[in-house]
Amino acid sequence: MMNEKDLKEYENNIKLVSSLKKSNKYSYISGKQITDVDTGTRFYDFQGIRLPSVTTILAKTKNQSYLTAWKNKVGHEKAESIKNLSSKRGTAMHKFLESHIQGVGYDDLTPIGCEAKPMAQKIIEMGLTPISEYYGSEVMLHYPGLYAGSTDLVCLHNGLETIVDFKQSNRPKKEEWIEDYYIQIAAYAMAHDAYYGSTIEQGVIMVCTPDLYYQEFKVSGAELKSWKHKFLKRLDHYHELIHDEKERAKIDPNKLLKEFEEDGQSKEFEALAIKVRNGEVPPDEVFDHFRNQEFLKHFKNKYRKEIHGMSPDYLRKIGYKKPTKKVK
Repeated sequence: MMNEKDLKEYENNIKLVSSLKKSNKYSYISGKQITDVDTGTRFYDFQGIRLPSVTTILAKTKNQSYLTAWKNKVGHEKAESIKNLSSKRGTAMHKFLESHIQGVGYDDLTPIGCEAKPMAQKIIEMGLTPISEYYGSEVMLHYPGLYAGSTDLVCLHNGLETIVDFKQSNRPKKEEWIEDYYIQIAAYAMAHDAYYGSTIEQGVIMVCTPDLYYQEFKVSGAELKSWKHKFLKRLDHYHELIHDEKERAKIDPNKLLKEFEEDGQSKEFEALAIKVRNGEVPPDEVFDHFRNQEFLKHFKNKYRKEIHGMSPDYLRKIGYKKPTKKVK
C-alpha cells in the first residue's frame, strides 16, 4: 500500500505523462542545428542555407554592461558556475515539459532532474491549463534568408494562436528585465507567420524559479507588433556588425524593417502568396486566385524571383504567362 508521499509522487508522474491534444494544422519542417565549436555561436541550416539563431542575434546586439558588472561583482568563476547550473536546470525542465506535452513517459533522477521536475509540474499546473490544443512542440522556425530559432510550443491558448516559451529563473523577474524574452518570442511569431501563412496573435512567457515561484508574461496586439519592430532593428544591427553575413543574405533586413514600418501589404494577400510560393495551393486553385488582378500584382511584385524560378510546366498549370517583349 502506498504511503502519502508515494501517492503524491505517483500523482505528479501521472500529470507529467498526460498529453495535450495535438492538431496537425501546420506541417512543420526541420532544419539542422549547428554550433560553431570555436565561438559557441548557434546557427541553423534550412535547405542548405545557413541562418543565424535568434539567440545569437540578441546576444551579439545586447548591452553587456549589466552582465559584465555582475561577473565582476561575484567573480568570473562563480558567475560561470551559476550560468552552467542554470542552463542544465533549464534543459532538464524543458525535457520534462516536452515529454508531458507529447504524452511520453520520462524521468530524471539526477540532482538536477529532481530540482527541475517540480518546476515543470508547476508550469503544467499554472501555465498549460488554458491550452486547448497544440500544433507543435520544440518547433524549429525560420524566416527564409534571415534568421531561425526553436520555440518551445505553438498552441491555441485561450482561443488565440500563441507562441509559448518556457524559462527557468534563479529569482522572480521584473518585467523591465525581460525585454529580450519579448523580442525573442516576437521573432518566432514573425517567422511562423512568414513561412506558414499564420496569424500568431499572442506570445506567452512562462517562468518558474527553483523555489516554485511561477510568473507569466503575455504580449499581443499592438504591443506584439512593437516587439517585432524592435527585433528587426536588432537584426539590422546584427548584420551591420557581421557585414559579410549581410552580403550573403537573400533578404535585406533593412528593407524588411522599412516594409514593416510602412505596413503597406495586405495580410490576406501575403498569407495566400506564401502558400502559392511554397506550392501548398493546387494549380487549378492558383489559377482562380490569379484571376484577381490585385493579388496577381501583389504576387508578381513581391515574389518576382520565385516566378522566374518556377518551371514552365508549373506556370502553364497555374495559367501564368511570363511577359514577353513585343517585336516591332
